[in-house]
Amino acid sequence: MSEAAGANFIVVAIIALIVLIIVARKIVRVIRPYEKGVVERLGRYLKTLEPGMHIIIPFIDTVVKVDLREIVLDVEPQEVITKDNVGVTVDAVIYYLIMDPQRVLYNVANFREAATKLAQTSLRNVIGEMSLDASLTSRETINGKLRDVLDTATDAWGVRVGRVELKRIDPPRDINDAMSRQMKAERERRAVILESEGKRDSQINIAKGDKTAKVLRAEGEAEALVRISEARKKEEILIAEGQAKAIENVFQSIHTGGPTNDLLSYKYLETLAKMSDGQATKIVVPYEVGGLMGLATSLKDMLTDLPESKKKQKSES
Repeated sequence: MSEAAGANFIVVAIIALIVLIIVARKIVRVIRPYEKGVVERLGRYLKTLEPGMHIIIPFIDTVVKVDLREIVLDVEPQEVITKDNVGVTVDAVIYYLIMDPQRVLYNVANFREAATKLAQTSLRNVIGEMSLDASLTSRETINGKLRDVLDTATDAWGVRVGRVELKRIDPPRDINDAMSRQMKAERERRAVILESEGKRDSQINIAKGDKTAKVLRAEGEAEALVRISEARKKEEILIAEGQAKAIENVFQSIHTGGPTNDLLSYKYLETLAKMSDGQATKIVVPYEVGGLMGLATSLKDMLTDLPESKKKQKSES
């Protein structure tokens, strides 16, 4: 009997412990830092729990946890007709945050499905108002319009749309081929234009270089001529100064020696004799040569008269 009573007590204790754990789990609820808890009591909204540990009434209160982290919603690809009647395949990604857990639970039955359908409808409306070229080159504009539309529509659900990104916009294959040929032709045209502009710029640069070289060469030659003329001028001045100094020295030497008129006349005649020895056919005779000739005649007479006077003196003696 004692062993049976002990076994029964152990079983009862284990059952009581299990019930206590279950009740404790129902009483104590822990909300994580990125969550909020919506408490309902007997089917009615009671309050919203902040992160931390909370105690509730078991089997009467229920807690629904809502994740507040940014959630990514992938919009499935769909066919959209552009303004110029071209069918394109478009898909997008939506990033949103739950701002009010109460409204996201009570104002919409299935938020993800509702947001996906709303994004698809908005894509058709936005791209349907644009041409193919505009839709391919205006991703930022499309993203901004989709965000505004979705954020306004989901505000009643307690959700804020952070951003919307288009993943791809795929035109039909024939349109892609035509666009590829057009882009190739455009690139070739730009290459030809750039090549011609490069040749033109190189020719302009060469011409400018030649012009600059000629100008510099002319300036150098002009400067060289100026320097040569200045050097010649200085040389002539030095020669003239030297000749003037020589004449001055000769003049001073003549005046210092005190030459007579007879000596000057004799030197004059010697100079005329040297002038006549040249190869010139014409000789310019100074104006004073007449007086010199008279002086020469007088000298001759004096020289001839000198022996005769000597002879008379001998005869008288």
